[in-house]
Amino acid sequence: MKNIAVFVSGGGTNLQALIDAEKRGEIKNGKIVLVLASNENAYALERAKKAGIESVVVNKKNYPSKAEYDKAVLDALEGKSIDLIVLAGFLTILGEDLIKQYRNRIINIHPSLIPMFCGDGFYGKRVHTAVLESGVKVTGATAHFVNEITDGGAIILQKAVPVEQGDNEDILQYRVMRQAEWEILPKAVSLFCEDRIKTNGNKTEIL
Repeated sequence: MKNIAVFVSGGGTNLQALIDAEKRGEIKNGKIVLVLASNENAYALERAKKAGIESVVVNKKNYPSKAEYDKAVLDALEGKSIDLIVLAGFLTILGEDLIKQYRNRIINIHPSLIPMFCGDGFYGKRVHTAVLESGVKVTGATAHFVNEITDGGAIILQKAVPVEQGDNEDILQYRVMRQAEWEILPKAVSLFCEDRIKTNGNKTEIL
């Protein structure tokens, strides 16, 4: 059984999708054992509490450098035998030390079809604003491994979602979450826990 730590910064809707998927038996060979929040006001902490999952806050504001924050996060994970880190709406960019230690063991969910609308500055509603401004007819979500480049790691799963006439950022964000993020993130986590993802450079193969 693989131990999963979920990193959060806000409402925790993706965390809830993972908790629900685990309850339904859809995350095979995996268990969420820790929720780590980047601030004490994240509602995701309440979701963790309701689900009986241990949580910890490592507030970015308390650490002047990325290296110091990384060290604090690694200290929080110490002794928990974490096999996989899942970034579920985690708005802090991880540093090299953490990425190195958990190479190909950190999964992020991004609200677009990478390599479109991704990279530095593309997070949350900013992504959906850019999608709407561009006039594309299809968007979606991507579950991918994390490397040193923002949204640059190997893609595990993607799902497309239509952009509809009359959409605003809120409507589109909810559709992408409901139809794509909440579906492919638990799937990607389960594939990892079942040892079914083979990584070759910046590509993955599902076994």
